[in-house]
Amino acid sequence: MAVYVWMLRLGRLCARSPGVLGARAVLSRGWQEARWQGVRPLSSREVDGTTPLPVGGCSYIQGHTGLHLINKTVGQCLDATVQKIPDREALVVLHENVRLTFAQLKEEVDKAASGLLSIGLCKGDRLGMWGPNSYAWVLMQLASAQAGIILVSVNPAYQARELEYALKKVGCKALVFPKQFKTQQYYNILKQICPELEKAQPGALKSQRLPDLTTVILVDASLPGTLLLDDVIAAGSTEQHLAHLQHTQKFLSCHDPINIQFTSMPKELRMVLPTPLYHCLGSVGGTMVSMTHGITLILPSPSFDGKKALEAISRERGSFLYGTPTMFVDILNQPDFSSYDISAMLGGVIAGSPAPPELIRAIINKLNMKELVVAYGTTENSPVTFMNFAEDTVQEKAESVGRVMPHTEAQIVNTETGTLTKLNTPGELWIRGYCVMLGYWGDPQKTEEAVGQDKWYRTGDIATMDEKGFCKIVGRSKDMIIRGGENIYPAELEDFFHTHPKVQEVQVVGVKDKRLGEEICACIRLKKGEKTTAEEIKAFCKGKIAHFKIPRYIVFVTEYPLTVSGKIQKFKLREQMEQHLNL
Repeated sequence: MAVYVWMLRLGRLCARSPGVLGARAVLSRGWQEARWQGVRPLSSREVDGTTPLPVGGCSYIQGHTGLHLINKTVGQCLDATVQKIPDREALVVLHENVRLTFAQLKEEVDKAASGLLSIGLCKGDRLGMWGPNSYAWVLMQLASAQAGIILVSVNPAYQARELEYALKKVGCKALVFPKQFKTQQYYNILKQICPELEKAQPGALKSQRLPDLTTVILVDASLPGTLLLDDVIAAGSTEQHLAHLQHTQKFLSCHDPINIQFTSMPKELRMVLPTPLYHCLGSVGGTMVSMTHGITLILPSPSFDGKKALEAISRERGSFLYGTPTMFVDILNQPDFSSYDISAMLGGVIAGSPAPPELIRAIINKLNMKELVVAYGTTENSPVTFMNFAEDTVQEKAESVGRVMPHTEAQIVNTETGTLTKLNTPGELWIRGYCVMLGYWGDPQKTEEAVGQDKWYRTGDIATMDEKGFCKIVGRSKDMIIRGGENIYPAELEDFFHTHPKVQEVQVVGVKDKRLGEEICACIRLKKGEKTTAEEIKAFCKGKIAHFKIPRYIVFVTEYPLTVSGKIQKFKLREQMEQHLNL
């Protein structure tokens, strides 16, 4: 399966055996990088019940290979699920009042895929999906894969300049979006870079700045120069066009790319997914896992809303919940949290950024998520490479990101010497396996920097590995604070501050200092109704952590700068603190 990135990532049509995900996807670090990938599994449970262990006392481990990867396309996976459980609910979109069984969903997907082909799109063409979580988003994700078209996941918050870059970078031939979401006037934003749209014949756009873009499809309105999604689907309903789809599918392979992203059961389960579909965790861990394994997918809101997520869990009897640490904090702190019925909850996935142990324990206890797993990975890795077993202890979940995934190798390297570190010794985490992206789109030099000739992907994350193969992420190499020659890892301090009874959330950053190079700044959000002082916080540290790890600056905040997907932007937080402290 091939993968490229230059601010985008490409997923593939590859499915796995039980407990493993079926298509790879790719993430990138900034809006200027793009990659392609395939789908990863989000379950690390193994058939033989044994656990892989590190080799020779060094930080190297290889996941099991006994479970074979299944060579099926996304369409074949959906077909297989429909054969098994046609009448089980496949998709519930609460804010649009959509509720479809797997059989109904497949029928709509086939018509949509046929419709995309009928308007001139072909295998390998790129189709951009630009908008919030919705039924149309899932439909386009599955329909494009059915037709061999590559879906480009476009951030719904992108403005004209960012949109132009994304569409030009991968040569999008088609773009699908709603008329508006909140303050985003999508049609008007597109017109800023494509003024020819208003006078264009629908499906025959000729744009000077976007030369590859010929087709603009609106989800919910008819506007000049555009096709209406309902009309495209209706066109695909004819016998002739459905026959064309069947012919096209004969030439699809599980090794074909299906998704570019910008920067992954016997009992009926229901997954509540508040994470964005344009990110790997949502599209791969959410849509692809649910379609492959017959799990009902529930989208509680177009963008993250903690209250709506709780309402979906209660009303739809949600079994599993996905989210980033920040999302879970918001959900747990809803004022009326105790009024919701969470009795059907079993577990879920927390990923996207480091999760402090106290938060893990709170999620398990308050949300009844006994089978919660912590997942770790990057978009470049489709996206999961380490994950807990559901049966791991609370302590193991709270203090690690679990063990290596099947068909994946991991090693921790001393970047100064290029040698493997000993167990429990920090170094840079490297990953190798089928999950690694093919590369950054259009940037072979950047690809070579990230993925060596030996096919090891350098994550840039600092980690340790213990005797049982559990991995702990200590921090990002670029986030590491070097104070007077001492290496300080923010994640370690953040975990420590979460043990303070008044602290709700904390982020630690390094700020510039003339004498020591960097000083430590702890940005603390207190629990509702709590008050404390910087002096009290520092006194709490004394005798519990080394003196050089005690922050010089304690700043109390009410919020953090976030990405649209809910991740904290530490570089912006660092800038804000340096301004606030007049450094």
